Amino acid sequence: MLEQPVTAEQAPRVAVYTLGCKLNYAEGLTIRKSLENQGYEACEFEQGADVYIINTCSVTDRADRKCARVVHQALRHNPRAVVAVVGCYAQLQPGKIAEIPGVALVAGTADKWRLAELLPSKEAIVAGRHPEEARQAAGTSQVMTGPCGQEVKVVHRPVDLARHFQPAQSWGDRTRAFLKVQDGCDFPCTYCTIPLARGMSRSDLESTVVARARELAGSGALEIVLTGVNLGDFGRVQGRLTNPFGGLAALVRRLQQEVEVPRFRLSSVEPNLFEHDLILALKDSPRFVPHFHIPLQSGSDSVLGRMQRRYRTRNYRALLLHLQETWQDAGLGADVLVGFPGESEAEFRETLDFVSEMPLAYLHVFTYSERPDTPAAAMRPKVPQALRLERNRLLTEVSLRKQLEFARRFEGQKRPVLVEHEAHRSLENPMSTMRGYTPNYLRVEMPYDPLWAGTEVMVEVGKATLRDQEVFVQGRILESTPLD
Repeated sequence: MLEQPVTAEQAPRVAVYTLGCKLNYAEGLTIRKSLENQGYEACEFEQGADVYIINTCSVTDRADRKCARVVHQALRHNPRAVVAVVGCYAQLQPGKIAEIPGVALVAGTADKWRLAELLPSKEAIVAGRHPEEARQAAGTSQVMTGPCGQEVKVVHRPVDLARHFQPAQSWGDRTRAFLKVQDGCDFPCTYCTIPLARGMSRSDLESTVVARARELAGSGALEIVLTGVNLGDFGRVQGRLTNPFGGLAALVRRLQQEVEVPRFRLSSVEPNLFEHDLILALKDSPRFVPHFHIPLQSGSDSVLGRMQRRYRTRNYRALLLHLQETWQDAGLGADVLVGFPGESEAEFRETLDFVSEMPLAYLHVFTYSERPDTPAAAMRPKVPQALRLERNRLLTEVSLRKQLEFARRFEGQKRPVLVEHEAHRSLENPMSTMRGYTPNYLRVEMPYDPLWAGTEVMVEVGKATLRDQEVFVQGRILESTPLD
């Protein structure tokens, strides 16, 4: 007997939960949009979706552990849901994911973009027959048995087959959009799983990036953030530029000239790839905001050597001082990794002293965790976990102090703020507030007023305070109308 096609009222509902970075966020939204284009209906996570897509990260072991918790929460909202786990963790540890109760599908890096053909048919999902159909549709994929007897479809191919760039972007937010322009990495650090999970570096075409940016601007985005696994490697293949005019610098110039959007922002650029021509391009492109996130990882040259990083502290210092001289109000941020194997007290103190003296506005502090199949996992001696956490605490204190110092530099000044849509409440402040960012990434909080949500307005920067281990900067809106 032929099945009746799924109607709009019967379309299976899909929710996507993303773990990890903004690049993953953009990819998660793109996966959801692709399923919508195939006849699925998007819904919120809590609304009991028929299909849950969990887009994973594997930078830390915390991200790994969180995957199982999210699966459990999804099945609490709908015990009959099809749960698919995709992304970096799925590429690295598909067998472990298949052991999580309730998982129906695991798809790695090369296959997460074809979920519409890997999932059971929409008719089977709506009818609740997806376990039976999963057996028939497995094809060349592996079918494993989970801990509760469920069958799990595992689609896994070597990461070097992920050779083609897959575009991704966020949309639907009138303020900030994330535009993926690069993926993968050719520079494996000893602690990092990204080359294992995402493969070699590959980029979008300049002309395609420009077209996609125009589309986002036309949909109402007021800020476009360029993202990538190794953004500074844009336009390069195995270290060599495919565009003779200059990689990321050339892209910056084209976007400035050809796309009308109030703000562009770079997400993160490695210090060894933050070249002089990129600085010149940014200086000549005023809509690229003066906020630069430049990973450091350690302020000790001996630790940087063991990490196999491609710069030393003298290079990092020279770059930051040059950026500070070029943009006096620039917001400069860094990633720092503590507790790397063999990190002595003296080496940690080098890091503490180095970041304290650098003109950084904030730090993202990470605690080292052993990642399977990385060289660092076999390095000795291990730093005790309690000491890793203590070092994280000390560097976090430095970060909070730097955030306060940076914010207080602008107290009383007028700054444009791009206000986000969300309303926020806290125990300390029962009134709703809204938040936004200045061009140099100062986060400002104001009383909520729907008139200003999703607009750029001029704000008087007020007092900066520390609350719940976060720095909050008060602001007062000065304009009677949004900025053009």
